Amino acid sequence: MKKIIILILAVGFSTFSFSQTGILKGKIIDKQSKKALPGVSVQLYQQLTLKAKTISGNNGTYIFKNLSDGSYKVEVSFREYKTASKSNISVVNGKSTILNFQVEKILLPISNEKQEMEESYMDFEMATAMPIRKTVGINAMGMAYQAYDKPYIQHNTESYDMINENTFKEVLNNPLSTFSVDVDRASYSNIRRFLKQSLLPNKDAVRIEEMVNYFDYDYPQPAGEVPFSINMELNKCPWNTKHELLAIGLQGKEIKTENIPAANLVFLLDVSGSMNSPNKLPLLKQAFKILIDKLRPEDKVAIVVYAGAAGVVLESTRGDKKDKIITALSQLQAGGSTAGGEGIILAYTIAKQNFVKNGNNRVILATDGDFNVGASSNAEMVRLIEEKRNDGIFLSVLGFGMGNYKDSKMELISNAGNGNYAYIDNILEAKKVFGKEIWGTLYTIAKDVKFQIEFNPAQVKAYRLIGYENRILNKEDFNDDKKDAGEIGSGHTVTALYEIIPADSREQIPDVDPLEYQKTSLVDSKNLLTVKLRYKNPEEDESKLITRKIKRQDIFSSEPSNNFNFAAAVAEFGMLLRNSEFKADSDFNHVILMANKAKGDDENGYRNEFIKLVETAQLLNK
Repeated sequence: MKKIIILILAVGFSTFSFSQTGILKGKIIDKQSKKALPGVSVQLYQQLTLKAKTISGNNGTYIFKNLSDGSYKVEVSFREYKTASKSNISVVNGKSTILNFQVEKILLPISNEKQEMEESYMDFEMATAMPIRKTVGINAMGMAYQAYDKPYIQHNTESYDMINENTFKEVLNNPLSTFSVDVDRASYSNIRRFLKQSLLPNKDAVRIEEMVNYFDYDYPQPAGEVPFSINMELNKCPWNTKHELLAIGLQGKEIKTENIPAANLVFLLDVSGSMNSPNKLPLLKQAFKILIDKLRPEDKVAIVVYAGAAGVVLESTRGDKKDKIITALSQLQAGGSTAGGEGIILAYTIAKQNFVKNGNNRVILATDGDFNVGASSNAEMVRLIEEKRNDGIFLSVLGFGMGNYKDSKMELISNAGNGNYAYIDNILEAKKVFGKEIWGTLYTIAKDVKFQIEFNPAQVKAYRLIGYENRILNKEDFNDDKKDAGEIGSGHTVTALYEIIPADSREQIPDVDPLEYQKTSLVDSKNLLTVKLRYKNPEEDESKLITRKIKRQDIFSSEPSNNFNFAAAVAEFGMLLRNSEFKADSDFNHVILMANKAKGDDENGYRNEFIKLVETAQLLNK
């Protein structure tokens, strides 16, 4: 009985479900150069019905297993090559059928296509600044033809979700502020990309909490069983001295590499045509080589790619087989449309097949986010990821490139998949994410981490959470363990800032009419606020609660710390970039002054780079 059950499970995990055991396989090569072509879309038909599809591997090979007896048609398509197909291919139970393809590049007559091609090249060169390779030949009839690598023409279609800034909430009617933590840093490196091109960023590309959390802060390591320390500081608000600024910082426990469980990683890599530029697929390969170098023998990696279809180019491989992993990575080429939904399904399937109990199971999606085949709408992608996260597999999303970058989509799916999200704009950022912060990026120490702050109206008239607009939760969500929230990785820091209007302020705050059927009575308390925090251990479904009551004198200091000043400087810079209605007396010079004062040791130079970016934005703003 056990053997039967195991057989059923094995079939269930197969990419395509067939009842027999015939095999159809082959190799795809360039007809002229005789070189193998990886990444070619291969589709299998039977009686005009699409039965299966895959992508050729690094050596140009493809395979369809478990096929029933019968006659099939195979069609192959790839970028600038002519589509090729062969019909009436006989497959017999228990035998392997070999079907190879030699495919030709598309040849266009110069006389008919010259203008169109030149315009195409011009658009491409303007979009990507890539050199164009052209080869002229003569056909059998003596006509001049031009063979060329038809490029992906990149137009500026970047997309960002609109951010409606948090406003001031009057404490008597809104005493509770509830939100999910966020350790994403993508917004900061994306802003850096804009500024280094001498462009001010799109307003909605500026997520202030991600800017603040890009930097590490000098918070103490946690003590005891709780996987993070909670730190709070209160002082005058630098951009509005009539207000106060409250900083709340979490410090995740730093887990030693030798104590981190074995990792089961699946690299899900976008190799579609939109990735065909130097700051996309080539940078992606270099970034992942940094990660591969950090792998341990007990770790394992599989590589799944997607373009017109999804396929496995490297089965799960031990982390000490670095040459094999790097070889598979290095041979990837870009071309075709973008079937992101299909790739995600396959990647999670591979991750589940190789699941490590009590281990670090994670899919790492690297893309420009330009999904355009299959499940591709934001709602479809979120539902797909939410369904898959229940298998105990976490998600990291890495963004690459510009022009067609889909920030809004990638942030949504990373949030839905118990994940984190970073933008890789250069190789140094890759080193930061996969070198310095690798286990913070890849190993979760606490999931579904939520804050709920209750302000005392006797001490606070109004408050405003700075940033976290897309992480706001309903007050009821705090106690609902089914409600998803953010994750914290090994060594991660999380910082949140509140701008506070003191209770004795005469400043007018928008309010509602008095209630007809309820009366509010104040409790006599010297507390400034109560902070509550819920979190789950990565393998558990029930949250743990931490509660602390805070008095003003407990957290107010006459001299603000470097942590406080630098986080405030970054937030002030974000408000300037957004031209926030709450920026008050914010000023670029003031940001530079504060950041310089709080720069500290700055071992890796990140804070000094921030100051240079502020100076750049100041000049561009003029």
